Amino acid sequence: MTTGIEQTAALSPAAARLDAAIARVVASGNCSGCGACALLDPGLEMRMSPDGFLRPTRVSPAPADATVAADLADAADIADAADVAVVTDVDDDAVRRFDAACPGVTVSAARPPGSTRHPTMGPVVRAWKAWATDSDIRHRGSSGGALTAIAAWLLETGQAARMVGATADSSEPRRTVSVTIMSRADAVAAAGSRYAPTANAAQPAALQNGSVFVGKPCEASAIRSLVGSRPAAAAAEAGGDPVILSFFCAGTPSQHATDALVSSLGVSADEPLADLWYRGRGWPGRFTAVRRDGASVDASYDESWGSTLGPSVQWRCKICADGVGESADITAADFWRADAHGYPVFAEGAGRSALIARTERGYEIVLQAVEAGVISVTPMDIDDLAAVQPLQTTRRSTLAGRLVGSRLAGGPVPSFRGFGLLVLAVGRLRETVRMARGTYQRRKRAAP
Repeated sequence: MTTGIEQTAALSPAAARLDAAIARVVASGNCSGCGACALLDPGLEMRMSPDGFLRPTRVSPAPADATVAADLADAADIADAADVAVVTDVDDDAVRRFDAACPGVTVSAARPPGSTRHPTMGPVVRAWKAWATDSDIRHRGSSGGALTAIAAWLLETGQAARMVGATADSSEPRRTVSVTIMSRADAVAAAGSRYAPTANAAQPAALQNGSVFVGKPCEASAIRSLVGSRPAAAAAEAGGDPVILSFFCAGTPSQHATDALVSSLGVSADEPLADLWYRGRGWPGRFTAVRRDGASVDASYDESWGSTLGPSVQWRCKICADGVGESADITAADFWRADAHGYPVFAEGAGRSALIARTERGYEIVLQAVEAGVISVTPMDIDDLAAVQPLQTTRRSTLAGRLVGSRLAGGPVPSFRGFGLLVLAVGRLRETVRMARGTYQRRKRAAP
């Protein structure tokens, strides 16, 4: 695998095969940066690429030499203290697990028992409008704080041992880091969307029984697959499979977009920040950078996402069949207010989530959270959510055009199974053809 890091020792055959499989995904532009491959090989880390996205990078051979083995032993000791499992070698089955889990290779539509499948919103057991009853969580959260409230409650009540999520890097808030959270207070502190590269699926705790995993749809899909392919002994450990929480996602912007946005607001690149958040502290909330002296600069959601962050989204996200978190137990989304024409309105107001229980387990968790007074809910027709999420509806309905255009231009694309993309395309044929033509032209221009 081409990583820019010189190899210092021969790889094991299993690691070499895994490297080759990963290299194909990265070279094709289909890597989402989820980090799941790093769970299969302790010699891989997710590092920032020159274009501002996280990509797998080999940092040590596997199986490790004596020095690296000692480092891994130290890591395992630390992990044991936090009750987290660490992978210490590359399994001969790693390539098969990678091919089944990597969102750059394949993503399958979810069909959990007890759910009804919506063509663009995915599997639904039940759906609600929802918000956190705790006013601080509702204010800090991106859209009502429902996911944060549920995750914090699971931790506080001991139903979960830990939570995997993302938050601002304390030493450089322009950056986003994946973290394993052990307390309600830390879960609340991490509330709010981070529109920047992060690789939550690279966290070892993501596969640990008793965890709550909060991640993007691609990360949720990868973790669901890896959980299902764990050895029987790991699956049988106390605590039950990880609870998977996700959210609607429009794609991962480049880190460079965050840096450019901060600079455009008058903060020089070398000026340290005290804090940075993308949304929350209101709904939808403002992109805000806080200087060390307490002064802040900000931009509206429409300005930050529409002008800078959104246009920098990586290629893999533009051909995503699942921006709605189908593989999660529970998925949250903005239930935007709509204008007279049915289009979303981004005026500030009290946060309100759409909450979808996708599995029977997720449904039971939501009911228990309501009974405990953690969240308030009212029933919602899933078609009403589709109406105020035009990006997700249009993207899935016309995605076949982008996939065909990319293939005709010589670009490999992931396999998307069970989403009914061709059926959806027939209903919006003119747009789909236009999408195919535009994608073909862009991909040909971008070809070396």
